[in-house]
Amino acid sequence: MSGELWDRLRAVEQRVRVALDARDDPGRDDPYRGLYLTEELVRQALETPSAAWSAEPVEVAEPESRLARLAADFGLDAWEVEFLLIALAPELDARFERLYGYLNDDVTRRRATAGMVLELCGMPTAGADRFRFAPGGPLIAGGLLEVQEPDRPLLTRTVRVPDRVVAHLIGGDALDPAVRGLARAVDEPVTEPAELVKRLATGLDAGIGPVHLRGSSGAEQHAVDALAVSGRAALVVDAAALAAEAEPPVAELVREARLSRSGLVLGPVEALAGPESTRTLRRLLDAAERIPLLLHGSGGWDPAWARQAPLTIALPEPDRTARAAQWHRALAEAGASDEVDAEALSAYRLDADQVRRAASVATRLARLEGHPLTPEHLRSGVRAQNGAGLARLARRITPGVNWDDLVLPEQTRRALAELSVRARHRDRVLGDWRMRPGGGRGRGVVALFAGESGTGKTMSAEVVAADLGMELYVVDLSTVVDKYVGETEKNLERIFTEAAGVNGVLLFDEADAIFGKRSQVKDAHDRYANVESAYLLQRMESFDGIAVLTTNLRANLDEAFTRRLDVIADFPMPEPDQRRALWDRTLGDAVPRADDLDLDRCAERFELAGGSIRSCAVTAAYLAAEAGGEVTMNHLLNAIRQEYAKLGRLALDAEFG
Repeated sequence: MSGELWDRLRAVEQRVRVALDARDDPGRDDPYRGLYLTEELVRQALETPSAAWSAEPVEVAEPESRLARLAADFGLDAWEVEFLLIALAPELDARFERLYGYLNDDVTRRRATAGMVLELCGMPTAGADRFRFAPGGPLIAGGLLEVQEPDRPLLTRTVRVPDRVVAHLIGGDALDPAVRGLARAVDEPVTEPAELVKRLATGLDAGIGPVHLRGSSGAEQHAVDALAVSGRAALVVDAAALAAEAEPPVAELVREARLSRSGLVLGPVEALAGPESTRTLRRLLDAAERIPLLLHGSGGWDPAWARQAPLTIALPEPDRTARAAQWHRALAEAGASDEVDAEALSAYRLDADQVRRAASVATRLARLEGHPLTPEHLRSGVRAQNGAGLARLARRITPGVNWDDLVLPEQTRRALAELSVRARHRDRVLGDWRMRPGGGRGRGVVALFAGESGTGKTMSAEVVAADLGMELYVVDLSTVVDKYVGETEKNLERIFTEAAGVNGVLLFDEADAIFGKRSQVKDAHDRYANVESAYLLQRMESFDGIAVLTTNLRANLDEAFTRRLDVIADFPMPEPDQRRALWDRTLGDAVPRADDLDLDRCAERFELAGGSIRSCAVTAAYLAAEAGGEVTMNHLLNAIRQEYAKLGRLALDAEFG
């Protein structure tokens, strides 16, 4: 704590001495003083004239001290600084508790009251200076002083300096506990700010705030960088966490920003768009006159949210270089010393906060395993950022297969590889090279997997998701299709909206149920079915994620959907050599096999898809487990006969030998 603050407290002590000397009280030696009042003392208090005296406040001597900065930042005059010091004294020197208790004529009231402050400063208690304790005064409005006990008359109300202000004056910089968990302080220099960041910093210096940055990714980092360029730190607030608070600590956030000479960065602003949260948003905008306020979100600003409209700036989509820089910065903050290919990580669509959390999860996972940081650790960190919203609408699958598990024709494998390439490099091709057409089209990648049931369509989608380091979300059509008009579109919109915020592959299994052909309108049912298809056509064009449609009957899909597909992969029935490989892989190495097992014969004689082969292998394993031995050819033939019965196929005795 600076020497100036001690000097000022000694001046407060001198004021107390003067006040005590000015009192001619015959009961001062009474050991029970303050615990009761006699009639004689009451009459003496009524007959004694006011002992108000005048004394000039001490000017702040050290211009760079915390007290001087506080006075300048909160607009305090010399007398308001004196008020603050009188209330501050018991927080730093316990002797003042006894002195104030004596001056209050009540040993249980050991803090300054509004009347005592006025008396010590020689001000009349009925004068205009009492309005310095009003809610609109700099001390109270700035959160530097609290006037407690509102049920008492003003002069006997206790005044107190909040703990955060006390800590700030004596050198403490830790965040206020009221905002911890909602906000984090960021004070980092920017080496090479972007041109937009420079313009934004110049505007902040000119007082153009508040500002609303509209962009799906990178908006928060732009705000933080602009504040850094303008010479300010940033207090980054999680709007979703703030909206979840029963009593949002808006005043504490604003005070924290003013104490640290920071700007407030708040987002996503859509989290405060609810009926209950717009009041919080209005309070923050009202505070924008005192601190720089930068809001960010993915959508536009609704004028109904607040009377004061911020300046909205649309941000361009961050390119691969900007995303790689985000990953480098986040990994450095997380303490990762290993070399990581940040260029490959830029394919993930994460905002700055999600990148920071993903890097933290990845580095801690690597430390837990005792291994250097690997791409798989980073992919786990990315997957951990996927919200639970889409998982409530679709079945979430963490991929457990890879390219080696697929048995497919070469042409199909090339189509799957193309899908993976498109998903990995879409930012470069559609963004950097500007190959995306207009019309509001998104950067999504949509593929169609067509083939009979069991030919490996779902498994292939899982392999592609694994190759991209993402999760697979299988849409359950039972939760989508609704008999009521318009409800199916609403359910699909929720799925597409949630899918845009996760790094995952969206799988519409049996997609012809909702992506079917439009028909000639003969009745109301046809008209509403066509409306549903038209909505899907528009929504798929604006989709920014990765979607896979599977169908057993490709001819059932509308031609307009086919035109919008990026990749079409056909999954034919496997050939004998492919069936032989499927039999071998589905049985695996752990299942005991008898010597009479003839997989070549099974592959040649029985034309089955991969899903059916797996079912037969599992059934044969159960039969062997019941018999307590190995999987024999007889077990396998019985399993195939059961599968034929399930498929409704004729099982000839000659075919089964």
